[in-house]
This record gives sequence, C-alpha cells and structure tokens, in this order.
Amino acid sequence: MRLAARPLFLLSLLSLPLLGVAAQADALTVEGAHVRAVPPGSATTAAFMTLTNPGETDRALVGGASPLAGHLELHNHVMVDGVMQMRRVEAIPLPAGESVRLVPGGWHLMMFELAATPVEGERVELTLTLDNGETMTLEAPVQRVQPMEMSDQAGTGHDDMAHGEMGKHSAH
Repeated sequence: MRLAARPLFLLSLLSLPLLGVAAQADALTVEGAHVRAVPPGSATTAAFMTLTNPGETDRALVGGASPLAGHLELHNHVMVDGVMQMRRVEAIPLPAGESVRLVPGGWHLMMFELAATPVEGERVELTLTLDNGETMTLEAPVQRVQPMEMSDQAGTGHDDMAHGEMGKHSAH
C-alpha cells in the first residue's frame, strides 16, 4: 500500500505546475485604463478601461477601491423614456472569451469623495474586485476625457470606439 501511494503522490506533485499555468491563462486583463481629470473642487471622477476575460468561465466585476476616493461604485448609463440616466449597478458582467469596455456613456467606475483633485499626468491606484473574490491592483493615468462618448444603445459597453492603450495589467 505504501509503495502504491508514492507514485500517485509524485504524479500529483508533477501536475501542480500545470494547474498554475491554466489559472494564469484565465487571468482577467485590463487595457487602456485611465481616470478622468476634473476641475479643482470636484467631488467625483470616473475611471474607464477595457476588461478582457480570456477564460472559459463568465466573471463579473463586483467592486473596487482607490486611495483617491472615499468610495467607488460601478455605474452604467441607460435610456429611460428617451433620457440618458446614470445608474449604480451591483456588477459589470465579464463574459467568457470577451472584452467589455468601460467608457463615458456606458459602464464605468464612479469615484466619490475625492481625497485630492486628479491632475492630468498623475497616476491613480485602482483595485478591482471580481465575483470569485480575486482582486487586481493597477495604476491608471489621469487624462482629459471627452464629455460623452456614447456606447451602444443596449448599454453593454461593447462598441467600436477607439481609445489609446495605456498598458496592460493582469489579475493577481
């Protein structure tokens, strides 16, 4: 019995590195992250980016934090009776194998109770929380953003608008 267990134990040890590779291949990536520059005295700003879920399992962004903000909320813009309204959401869906854009006029991260005015060229730390408990921390440059780049009418955040890539980040 003791001899039979040893090969199984060794085989299980050899498979551990393979599990690590699979987990890394499924890591969420972030591209083009940036925070909106705002005038002095503004109590809020927003963060935008493209989130890509290369895995085979649907994920969702369920929260976030930043030293810049007293609190951070997930938001979306929706049409209500012909009027565009911003709404807080509990989660931003990240379908398996797809990218979701957080853009003005669509999905975005709203940052409230700012500790300082974000100035163009500075970098802001953001921590994103996924539905599986995974968190990722990244730095996003502060940029001037056009007032309302409208996303698709369904409000999914999937659209064809181009924006500059500010670097890529992977989940930890």
